[in-house]
Amino acid sequence: MTAPPDDCLARNEWICGEYLSTRRQIILDAVLQHLELTAGSVLIALVIAVPLAVVARRWALAAGPVLALTTILYTIPSLAMFSLLLPVYGLSASLVVAGLVLYSLTLLVRNILAGLRAVPDDTRQAARGMGYGPIRLLLTVELPLALPAAMAGLRIATVSAVSLATVGAIVGFGGLGNLIYAGMNTYFKAQVLTASVLCVVIAVLADLLLLGVQRILTPWTRAARA
Repeated sequence: MTAPPDDCLARNEWICGEYLSTRRQIILDAVLQHLELTAGSVLIALVIAVPLAVVARRWALAAGPVLALTTILYTIPSLAMFSLLLPVYGLSASLVVAGLVLYSLTLLVRNILAGLRAVPDDTRQAARGMGYGPIRLLLTVELPLALPAAMAGLRIATVSAVSLATVGAIVGFGGLGNLIYAGMNTYFKAQVLTASVLCVVIAVLADLLLLGVQRILTPWTRAARA
């Protein structure tokens, strides 16, 4: 018995509107889980990366170990990383988030540190001459001026996290990666293509959103270009 000519699911086509309409809730759940994994991991990594970059900037001896450690973490294959974290977190979403946090640290620490190092020394001296203490100098002068480099790192880390989150499918918490993994095992073309395209869309939209935030937070960069 042949498949009806209008049944793209039965024909197992790559592009199939029937798949979108019949699996709408499954796709939505996968997208939401993907967003939660990505956003949660990047935010946690950012909270950790800022102090690490500040420490590396303040004490030159700490810069080497901090950069070396984060670089080594980035070179660990994702499957090996999840295996190492498995005894700590078990088969849970926390396992995936922890792995993504460790991978994001390299990109964030390096860019934030580069931004802090790029702050002109005369600007720091002028702030100190006006009575700025170390904390006020950091919060009101150094970090704002380091924002363009920091945001560039945040954008790269976010896009990378969107892609790496799919690997979480091996433990059942991969967002859209779950659909890609299941689709590859059953050679379900529409599911693989749809989930893959949605990953790309999420990455592009996240990058554009962060670019817009960067433009709002750093109006002086637009004035300088003008």
